[in-house]
Amino acid sequence: MTVLIAIPARYASTRYPGKPLVALRGPDGEKTLIRRSWDAAMTVRGVDRVVVATDDDRIKAHAEAFGAEVVMTSSAAQNGTERCAEVVQQLTGFDVVVNLQGDAPLTPAWFVEDLVAGLLADPQADIATPVLRCDGRAVAGFLADRRAGRVGGTTAVFGAGGRALYFSKEVIPYTGKTYDEAAPTPVFHHVGVYAYRPAALAAYPSWPTGPLEQLEGLEQLRFLEQGRKVLCVEVQARGRQFWELNNPSDVLVIEAMMREMA
Repeated sequence: MTVLIAIPARYASTRYPGKPLVALRGPDGEKTLIRRSWDAAMTVRGVDRVVVATDDDRIKAHAEAFGAEVVMTSSAAQNGTERCAEVVQQLTGFDVVVNLQGDAPLTPAWFVEDLVAGLLADPQADIATPVLRCDGRAVAGFLADRRAGRVGGTTAVFGAGGRALYFSKEVIPYTGKTYDEAAPTPVFHHVGVYAYRPAALAAYPSWPTGPLEQLEGLEQLRFLEQGRKVLCVEVQARGRQFWELNNPSDVLVIEAMMREMA
């Protein structure tokens, strides 16, 4: 069983142009977002190859300068999954392809390890993605972001066997409750990592973008709209905090989390 991690990195982000090259200051000094995402990928056990997938020469030059392998992809890719599909056109022979998105540098290695194990244990699943049960603090943060018109994170609902039912940038399911900061809730944060079977990944760009994907702006909904099985794998935080860099304001959030984890 061979595993490839691809880290999609796009300079022309609509919400945050140049995001992969944004500097994040942590206890180990100042490193760019793409460098921290690469460092996170390199801690995952059982991985055979890690590459940065980009269409931008600035990101390519920077990534190669710190020792990363870079695969150039086209500017036509609409999302990270399409960019990963371009990678497997160039790099073949892998049993599992992991999309470790370049805006999630706090992703613990065991999230990816558990994800790959979950996909391999479910032969019916075309794609697997991790979900993390939210505590009251996380749900309050999501709701505050939505009230302010920001996308703070994506939530997931799933049924028997972890089969995904829906993903949304809204906070779902609706509970109408207020929770203590450390209290577990029925809301699950969708962690922006994917493990694909190569055949499903290769087919993905040929599928039309459906109305749900267009409305939510969530690439994984294309699999659901095609009737494909998306497996949600519950992962454990083990005391670690997790956040994605979606907006400029998230820089300070992530830097604070890195200080807390030091």
